Amino acid sequence: MSENTFDPHAPLRDDVRRLGAMLGRVVCRREGEEVFALVERVRGLAKEARAENETALRELRDILDARSHDTTLAVTRAFAHFLSLANIAEQYHRTRRRRDYLEDEAGPPQAGSLDEGFARLLAAGVAPEDLATALAETELEFVLTAHLTEVNRRTILQRHRRIAELLAARERVDLPPAEHDRLDEETEREIAIIWDSDEILRRRPTPLEEANGGLLVFEQTLWEAIPRFYRALDASLERHTGRTLPLEAAPIRFGSWMGGDRDGNPNVTADVTRRVAGLGRWMGCDLLWKEVDQLRAELSLETAGRELRARVGPEREPYRRWLGLVRDRLAAARAVARATLRGEVASDEDRERAYRRRAELREDLLVVRDSLHETGQELVARGRLRDLLRRVAVFGLDLVRLDLRQESTRHTDALDAITRAIGLAPYGDLDEAARCAFLESELAGRRPLLPRRFEADDEVTECLATFTAIAGIEREALGNYVISMARQASDVLAVELLQREAGVAESLPVVPLFETLDDLERAPRVVARLLDSPPIRERIAARGGRFEVMIGYSDSAKDAGLLAAAWALQRAQEDMTREARSRGVELIFFHGRGGAVGRGGGPTHEAILSLPSGSVGRAMRVTVQGEVVQEQLGLTEIALRQFEQSTTAMLAARLTPPAPPEDAWRSRADELARVSCAAYRDVVREDPEFVPYFRGVTPEPELAELNVGSRPARRRSGGGVESLRAIPWNFAWTQTRLLLPSWLGIGAALEDALATPDGATELRRMARDWPFFRSFLHLAEMVAAKVEPEVHALYEKVLAPPGVSTLGPRLAAAFARTRDAVLRTLEHDELLETNEVIRRSIEVRNPYVDPLNVIQAIVLARYRERPDEATRDALHVAVNGIAAGLRNTG
Repeated sequence: MSENTFDPHAPLRDDVRRLGAMLGRVVCRREGEEVFALVERVRGLAKEARAENETALRELRDILDARSHDTTLAVTRAFAHFLSLANIAEQYHRTRRRRDYLEDEAGPPQAGSLDEGFARLLAAGVAPEDLATALAETELEFVLTAHLTEVNRRTILQRHRRIAELLAARERVDLPPAEHDRLDEETEREIAIIWDSDEILRRRPTPLEEANGGLLVFEQTLWEAIPRFYRALDASLERHTGRTLPLEAAPIRFGSWMGGDRDGNPNVTADVTRRVAGLGRWMGCDLLWKEVDQLRAELSLETAGRELRARVGPEREPYRRWLGLVRDRLAAARAVARATLRGEVASDEDRERAYRRRAELREDLLVVRDSLHETGQELVARGRLRDLLRRVAVFGLDLVRLDLRQESTRHTDALDAITRAIGLAPYGDLDEAARCAFLESELAGRRPLLPRRFEADDEVTECLATFTAIAGIEREALGNYVISMARQASDVLAVELLQREAGVAESLPVVPLFETLDDLERAPRVVARLLDSPPIRERIAARGGRFEVMIGYSDSAKDAGLLAAAWALQRAQEDMTREARSRGVELIFFHGRGGAVGRGGGPTHEAILSLPSGSVGRAMRVTVQGEVVQEQLGLTEIALRQFEQSTTAMLAARLTPPAPPEDAWRSRADELARVSCAAYRDVVREDPEFVPYFRGVTPEPELAELNVGSRPARRRSGGGVESLRAIPWNFAWTQTRLLLPSWLGIGAALEDALATPDGATELRRMARDWPFFRSFLHLAEMVAAKVEPEVHALYEKVLAPPGVSTLGPRLAAAFARTRDAVLRTLEHDELLETNEVIRRSIEVRNPYVDPLNVIQAIVLARYRERPDEATRDALHVAVNGIAAGLRNTG
């Protein structure tokens, strides 16, 4: 690189070096220079061991075996903390790059930004008024979930955020050298605090604690990010169309499963859901109270409009008087929520005065806005007050809408118990047609089904208690009711009936979740049956003609392999959209995506742009799971980037949808999926060596012992891979660097198509011109770049049980063929040759992740032989560090 060449990534390298040096000094001070020297020695030996140097591996094992548990733990922590610091630097660098684009007025706007996206749509022929209308109608909801892939304690995440803030402060151009030194000292102090803090959760968090930790991102980031995003949205929209966004519009929204997802988690009870709903309202009202208090202090104006004056009388400071009353009502709402959170009963006075719905608060704030406009103070109205109104539109009183989720058979069991108790034909014995007929008849009638005195087992009692809880929670605090493992129309009708029996005044929309390959193939028929059901059509009409369906990326990929699942998801969306459109129903898709590629992970905006033509409407929901919450929303500038990219992608997918794929491409995709699924299942389902190999070579059995989530790792005890949740399934393979769920089967399918010149030509056309296939291949390429067969081989050498000697080499050979097939299809000479950013990120991390893998393999063998707390701690820290180093792990 010449001296005149500008390297935009040099500041990132500088930050990583500086943070690494600070960590090194902390390790020297706290653990001694001998430990620091050992860290460097381990790193060097791990690099040699990765190159299949048996001597290096043996020496490394001898070194670790000869050290005390405390020393092994210190070495492990050093590597893990370095990777976390590198992540912080990289996250901040993303905000730096965004700022550089915003400050460069002469250069082109950043790809995916509001200005670039709006200009691109207008250039494509979208009329300005259509763009403005479409944006006002857009509803993109990010649904946050708590999963075991977020391995960091809340206190550590707060320290990480502080380091990012210090990196930002250090960038100010007007800082004198002494201030740089002070900021560096403060940064090193934060690292020292982290080093002396316990990063390990010593007990499994309760769902309430999980929700409390998850809601932290709202307080720390989203509360400030949302008004900033809407100000930018208004300004860009006005530049391009001459119009602004209506105050009641909320293109970006939020939901949550934390405290509502009871599928396979017995810790989430009806009481927990009530308390978590109270927690959300308490936090929301508290944040709103603070904003209203600041607005009240700001508006010392004496001149008021007619409506405000009529409400407050001859007050000298009418705005302060009125906003004081608003603040008092928020305080009452906060007190009511606090009582709910604590399982207590609020006072009659607080219940009488408290706001119950966001519309009440909005109406009172509009009195202020109208008064300012009436008296010529539009400029004042466009400040803090407009930001507050935007927050009310997005967050309401409850901060986030809480979804509930339960597995379909729980509702079947409940109705079976009820019908048996009242002498009807047992519901569980009915076939699908009879179930639907019974449910539709009951929903059309008025008789109560549930007897006054009804006794059942604990699971049925808890299921019914959940519906009673729904009836008692403010409707705005709740989102939808999701049915996991939904397979038939009766699954949805059953929940509608149970809501009615519990006295739910305004029923929650019931959302079937189609997860496995068979479920996805059946989904269009199930949706068609539901859309023709009179009680469902009645509810659709009451909800503005909308019906929501959730599609699961996780279990479908675990069931059939990534390629077959991806194509099944595309086809299911196309067919369900067609069924809904033929009946005049607006279908909303809820995309259940995880962090790992094997669970539908990847950039949200790219995923949206690759969706089937015509499937993206006004509304969409998408999960943000585990560690992805911090990665996408943990810093304000990154959250803003996520919002703008996702918004422009959704508008583009709706207003300028891609052309449908050619019939020949669809046929080719059918064959790719067939071959891929067969190759995947041949290993995962049919190979007798697979389950013992998986449980021996990966840390999957130990993951259940780590206190990184309230939900058990398995839906049920025992069983094989089928009983394991998709999250630990992916997480375990990621830890050993093989990432098997994200590529197995792909190579066999591509090789089959590449075997003929016509097939190779067609694949390359599909990769170039079909957004779905292009996006899929780019994700497969990224996965292939992250896979390290040599590292995984270390786990085999140390941990493989007897009798599985042939599976490892076969998997290594299958991966090599997959990597080569992906390169041939993309016509690339090396992986990620067109994505320098990701390639550099992987290369920077590998020298620090590799030692953790070696340590983990050795510690895992030691733990299985002699389990003790110190060894488990080292294993846990290694899990944290590898997850931090690889990112997108769950």
